[in-house]
Parts: sequence; structure tokens; C-alpha cells
Amino acid sequence: MTPHLDLLGMVVTDMARTLAFYRRLGLAIPADADHAPHVEITLANGVRLAWDTVETVRGFDPGWKPATGGPRMGLAFRCADPAQVDHWYAELTAAGHHGHLPPWDAFWGQRYAVLHDPDGNGVDLFAPLAAD
Repeated sequence: MTPHLDLLGMVVTDMARTLAFYRRLGLAIPADADHAPHVEITLANGVRLAWDTVETVRGFDPGWKPATGGPRMGLAFRCADPAQVDHWYAELTAAGHHGHLPPWDAFWGQRYAVLHDPDGNGVDLFAPLAAD
């Protein structure tokens, strides 16, 4: 058997703030997870998404250092339609999250926007544009 992608993991500096961000995007994260050192959920496609605190990672890898020089990873969320891209971008930026690129109609045929989660990871919002 060849390996298959099973889990995407992120290291976070503030678990509660990070989970609140992803809950706003509709991820079903238990409310009692905000102070846990490790949180993981299984997405509808079977892939697991996990968050670990810096302290947790340093507990098993004392030499661990955060990446520098730019985004460490990015996630992309498909929205139902272009109006939803605008809606979610507005809602998350109004809640104080960093908007990197406001919604625009991309040349590749999608309404697109880019935010940053509380640790600076890119979070893209996209939806196909209506065909002309």
C-alpha cells in the first residue's frame, strides 16, 4: 500500500482564537476544545485537520522552531457562489481577522479572496464565476 494523505496539521500560538476563526468558516470543532493542547476533526472527505499548541510540539521535539520567511501553509475553502466569498470575507475581517486580498474576479474563472488565520496562514475563499 502506498501512503495516502490522512491529516493536515498546524501549530498554533493561541488555540482558542484559532479555533474560533475556523468555526466561523463552518468547521464543526467541539466547543470544549479551546484549551486543549491538541485538537483534531475529521472532514467530510475523511481527511483529518489538527491543531497543536507550540508547547505541545516542543514537548515532543524540544528543538522545534516555527517556520520563518512567509506563510507556512494555506487552506482553501470553496464557497457556494461568488456572493458567499464576499460575505465570508466581510464577516471574518469585521471580526478582526486579517484580510490579505479582498474579493476579486480572478482570470481563472473564480471569485477569490485571501485572509490570514490568527497565526498568519493563508486561508483562501473561492467560488466558480457564473459562465457567460
